[in-house]
Amino acid sequence: MKIALWQTVGKPGEKAANLAALAQRARAASAAGARLLLCPECFLGGYNVAPQITALAEPADGPSARRIAEIARQAGLAIVYGYAEYDPKSGDIFNAVQAIGPDGAVLGHYRKTHLFGAFEQNIYKPGSAFAAPFMFDGWSIGLLICYDVEFPEAVRSVALSGAELVLIPTALTEEYTTVPEFIVPARAVENQIYVAYCNHVGDENGMRFLGYSRLAGPDGKIDRVVGEGDVLLIAEVSHAALQANAATYPYRRDRRAELYKAVA
Repeated sequence: MKIALWQTVGKPGEKAANLAALAQRARAASAAGARLLLCPECFLGGYNVAPQITALAEPADGPSARRIAEIARQAGLAIVYGYAEYDPKSGDIFNAVQAIGPDGAVLGHYRKTHLFGAFEQNIYKPGSAFAAPFMFDGWSIGLLICYDVEFPEAVRSVALSGAELVLIPTALTEEYTTVPEFIVPARAVENQIYVAYCNHVGDENGMRFLGYSRLAGPDGKIDRVVGEGDVLLIAEVSHAALQANAATYPYRRDRRAELYKAVA
């Protein structure tokens, strides 16, 4: 299966402009053979937009979700996007990611469980659980967000729930090159999964993002994007590669869960 990672600068606070750009990129990804398009963390309204979060946040079934469902149907692929979610029942705002299939139906939804620093903790309520993987085109797909990948327990939990591919929208700034360079490939190898890590790039209200989006495979090899600008990375995931590498890196088979209880 081919997937697309859209590394983008985006327009903070301008949801309509971001949705218009998404429609263009979805068509391009579909034309390249991609079945799924992954966008960055808080793609819809922007990440460094703290004063506007309340106004930008939407329910999971809000107007932007309906528009993205329409884009997914028109392009004939799944779209996975980060956004600020408003929960009308509790009044809380969550840093969330939603997956919408090519038929316009919601495939999966997840609220970020590990909030990064006071910046996020003052805005969002943390999610209370990992989401179960969803099935798409024969793949079991898990969802995490940015800082979550830096906790081995988080990725291992999603992998043990059956995920073969974990999609991670992120908003990583320039000082954290260690994360995409070392941590993301390590998570893929140690869990024998694919990890798709899609970042912002460029400047957003004075916050400078790294880029370095990539797909890391079960052998640790990566397809990467380095540099400025709006870039669409087309990469491929393979069940055959998962099976072949499981023999080389038999971590899942050789785990001794009874020894790890202290970790939790």
